[in-house]
Amino acid sequence: MASSDAFDIDAALAAVNAPGARGGLTTPAARLRDLPRLSLRDHEKYVSLTMEFRCNLKCVHCMIEGTMDRLAPTAEDTFARILTDQQQNARWEGLVLTGSEITLRRDLPDLARRARAAGFSHVRIQTHGMHLARPGYTDRLIDAGVDEFFISVAGSDAESHDRIVQVKGAWDKMLRGMEHLDTYDHINMISNSVVTTLSYPLLPDMVDALSHLRRLIQMEFWTYFPMAETDEKNLAARHADILPPLRAAITRARTLGRFVEVKNFPECLLGQQADALVNAQPLLVIDPEFWTEFDRNEFHQCPHRAQCTSTECLGLSAAYVAKYGDERDLLRPLG
Repeated sequence: MASSDAFDIDAALAAVNAPGARGGLTTPAARLRDLPRLSLRDHEKYVSLTMEFRCNLKCVHCMIEGTMDRLAPTAEDTFARILTDQQQNARWEGLVLTGSEITLRRDLPDLARRARAAGFSHVRIQTHGMHLARPGYTDRLIDAGVDEFFISVAGSDAESHDRIVQVKGAWDKMLRGMEHLDTYDHINMISNSVVTTLSYPLLPDMVDALSHLRRLIQMEFWTYFPMAETDEKNLAARHADILPPLRAAITRARTLGRFVEVKNFPECLLGQQADALVNAQPLLVIDPEFWTEFDRNEFHQCPHRAQCTSTECLGLSAAYVAKYGDERDLLRPLG
C-alpha cells in the first residue's frame, strides 16, 4: 500500500469476507498522513487474525475470561483466503497473529512462514512473552518470519507483574525473552500495558524498567474497561487519578526516543500530550460473539460529544459513568 489515503476499508472487509471482521480506524485514512508521527500509526497497514483462545496466565483484567472457552479461532479457510488476497493484491504490509495467547499454537512458525510466502512484509505476534524466554523457540519464530512482537507488560517489576497476571515467574520469563529479542537488529518490540486501579501508579516505573531495551520502539497504555455495563472487579480507575502517572510515563518514553499510544482515555484531558491518543486498531477478524460482549461497553458517553470535534476520542464507557458519573465538569469539548 503506497500511502494511507489509498486504504479502502470496504474493499479490505470484502476481501476478508468473514463474520466478526471489523475495521479499526478512528481518524479517516485520508487524514492519517497529516497527523504528528509521535506514534507508529500503522494500523491501516495491518490485518489482525485471532488464531487462539487458550491462555496460561490469569490476568485480573482479562477482557474475555468469561467467553474464552466458547470463542472460536479464525478458520483455516479464512486464513487461506487472506493469504491468497495478499498474494494477488498486496493489500497490507503486515499480519498480526493474536489470541488469548498465540504462542500456545504449535504451528505458529508455520503460520508465519505462510504469511511471509504470501507477501506480508511483517508478521507480528501478540503475546504475554513468557515463552520467549526459551531462546531456541524464539529463534525459530524469527527464522520463520516473525519480526514484530507486541508484548503485554502488566507491572513494573516481578512482584507487581506476577501479582496482576497471577502466575509466579511471569515477569522474569517475559523480560528474558525481551532481552533475547533485543539482540536482533531487525526485530521490533511494542509493549502493551492495561491501566487499572492496580497498575496506574506503576506507569512511569514501567518505562524505566524497560528503558534498556533498544528494540522496544513503542509503548502502549490501554485504559481498562470491563466488557459489561458495570465494573464488578473495581479495576476501572478514575481518569483524574490516572492522568499524572500517565503524563509522566508518556514524557519518559518519549525522552527515550520511543513512540507512545494511549487508548481509551479522554483526549481533552491529555492537553499538550493529546497526540498520544490513538484509538485506531488494525482490521480485526474475531469470533462475532466477541463483539456482542464488547458492544455492552457503550462508548462515547461524553456529555460534550455533540460539540466535540475529536475523531480519536471514545469518550466514556457505560461502566465508567455508572461508577464515577459523566465527568461533565472535568471534560471539555475540543473544537
